[in-house]
Amino acid sequence: MNLKNYFETLCSSFTENKQLIDSLWNEVETRYSEKGRHYHNLLHLENMFSELEAVKSHISDFTAISFSVFYHDLIYDASSKSNEEKSAAKAEKRLGELHLNKDRISLISAQILATKSHHQSDNEDTNYLLDADLSVLGKDFKTYSEYTQNIRKEYSIYPDFLYKPGRKKVLKHFLELESIFKTEYFKDKYEAQARENIAAELQLLK
Repeated sequence: MNLKNYFETLCSSFTENKQLIDSLWNEVETRYSEKGRHYHNLLHLENMFSELEAVKSHISDFTAISFSVFYHDLIYDASSKSNEEKSAAKAEKRLGELHLNKDRISLISAQILATKSHHQSDNEDTNYLLDADLSVLGKDFKTYSEYTQNIRKEYSIYPDFLYKPGRKKVLKHFLELESIFKTEYFKDKYEAQARENIAAELQLLK
């Protein structure tokens, strides 16, 4: 998928201001291409869209979920605990400039905030977004291992004695969930493999 073309198409439904669209895309591209982003980058967005494409017919507002994908990791600092809040605030500001209606902006903001805790949502679109965001957990172990190495690089400011306990906590949180994936489609596709991968990573972190 060509992210730039898709983003421009999305925005052009709301404005004819080419300069505004260009500046919004440049911000997205620049943010996701920052030095130090080894996993939370443009490839992550491409993978999410590829997962969501398969369930497009189940999603009631694909425009909103698309903006949520583009903005959910816009602000990403491994040492910050408020990336989602900052990303949501930036999305609200930018989508306000595009003149999306307030309800839609609120929905997108809520979807971005939901990626912080990954709890089941009353909004099924949000559940599809959360599942696409975590889909890497259920890939083959080679892909999963590359993901864990890239996450480690993103947290390279932390030595192992700080990183490992934090990572274990995150992984155990996933295993304690009744289900990592919220939708039937993603549960069937990735749940079993995700649990195997996480258990294997926990063994390696000992």
